[in-house]
Amino acid sequence: MTSPHPEHGVEELCAAGAELYERALREGRVPGADAERAPCLVGFGLLHPAVADPGRLEPVAPVVALHRLLRRSGERIAHERRREERLAAAFEPLMRVGGHRTATADTPATTVLSGSQQINEAITEAMARASRELLTVQPHTHTGERRHTAEAVSLERDQALLDRGCRIRTLYQHTVRHSPTVLSRYEQLEGDVEARSLDEVTDRLIVVDRTVAFIPADRDGGLALEVRHPALLGFFGTTFDRLWRLADPMYPVAVHRPSLNGVTPRQQAVASLLVEGHTDAVIAERLGLNVRTARVHIAKLASTLGSGSRAQLGYLIGRSGILDQER
Repeated sequence: MTSPHPEHGVEELCAAGAELYERALREGRVPGADAERAPCLVGFGLLHPAVADPGRLEPVAPVVALHRLLRRSGERIAHERRREERLAAAFEPLMRVGGHRTATADTPATTVLSGSQQINEAITEAMARASRELLTVQPHTHTGERRHTAEAVSLERDQALLDRGCRIRTLYQHTVRHSPTVLSRYEQLEGDVEARSLDEVTDRLIVVDRTVAFIPADRDGGLALEVRHPALLGFFGTTFDRLWRLADPMYPVAVHRPSLNGVTPRQQAVASLLVEGHTDAVIAERLGLNVRTARVHIAKLASTLGSGSRAQLGYLIGRSGILDQER
């Protein structure tokens, strides 16, 4: 009697599944009967019936399977984040309720801040008490008069923090790597300050001494959450550290990723999102570009790979191996 197939996740393929998937990749297809000892491969979407011969199974390209799985993981994370926001909104008024029957902490785990003045005052107060570090993620920069006002306040706060021996680490999107405004800002600061960049970053995040964090609570920037819960702060700090290790140095010394077979790092980022099936508008938003610029990158990518259609482009991207070099 054959023992039942053990339950496991796709990130921990069983030995039989790994062996069969590797054989399918080498040979192009395998008999359907061979998958009976590794049914997980079909369940995970790594093997599927061949169109011309349903009795045989063909492998899904690893790069396509990986990005599909990562997209699902990202959707689950986004769902949990929306749930966190709903929970915070639901419990915020309840946390104001007093009474001797409830055990209250001296400091609330989360506080809703409303309006730019209240948000900036809370950030300024937290930074004034900082003794170690400031970690920030900046997905975009302000423009016009608002930018000049925000920069003046931010520079003064940052320099005061640096003067106390603290350090500053900031993550940007790659789109600002050559921004004169951003670079000149850092040239005005004196102290232990570094900046790095990624193709994609999270929403705005400010973490002070890993004891208090500030995150957006709406899309317009009119609401923010002040977070002091140890578990959430640990999560924010770990997320920042991991993104920081993946990011490219931008200041004080810039490091540039080399092109791969004529494909630039920006085009690699576009290719990654194309394989996931995103529209031009979504790709532009995720990478901090306008739609026209995103389409220019797509056109150049198609020209480099010799693609005549968007469907063919996705296939050529998977076959080219350019995504294997992503960090």
